Amino acid sequence: MTAAPVGPGDDDRERQVGQPAGRRASLRAGLALAIFVGLIAGLFASPVEVAYPWVKALHLIAVISWMAGLLYMPRLFIYHSDAVPGSPQSETFKVMEQRLLKVIMNPAMMITWVLGLYLAWRIYGFSGGWLHAKILAVILLTLAHVHFANAVRRFAKDGPRKSPRYWRLMNEVPTVLMIVIVILAVVKPF
Repeated sequence: MTAAPVGPGDDDRERQVGQPAGRRASLRAGLALAIFVGLIAGLFASPVEVAYPWVKALHLIAVISWMAGLLYMPRLFIYHSDAVPGSPQSETFKVMEQRLLKVIMNPAMMITWVLGLYLAWRIYGFSGGWLHAKILAVILLTLAHVHFANAVRRFAKDGPRKSPRYWRLMNEVPTVLMIVIVILAVVKPF
């Protein structure tokens, strides 16, 4: 026997966080990722002059998606830190964090890396100080991603939490790294 919704919007919340909604979201994400991977494979087989603008565009799309997740996740952590463990609000944040990580952030990060390394190899031959500095900044961004993924696991287990102030500060890390990466990629200062 399932409990009846107790307030306005509760039935909507149940539709959004229930198992069927999660499976549908995963299936859609898997299908989109499969199409994207097929497209990328086709581009990698194409001549560089044909592939380059498409790989660059897809790389930028992946970077934007990854950055959106990296900028949003700490905001979720700020609010989740204030929620009582086990409360409906806390459980909703757990679902939101898991889906953001698995459906958007992880695939976007992987695609960013694959396409970025392709561009670094085929276009720039892994040469240039600016490129090495950019790759280092992307490694640091990846470490921030891993830190956020570990926090998602801790929140999911109702484990020890960092303070909202900590997550406000951590929210700045991806922003600073993004600024550095964009300047290095566009200006190529060295």
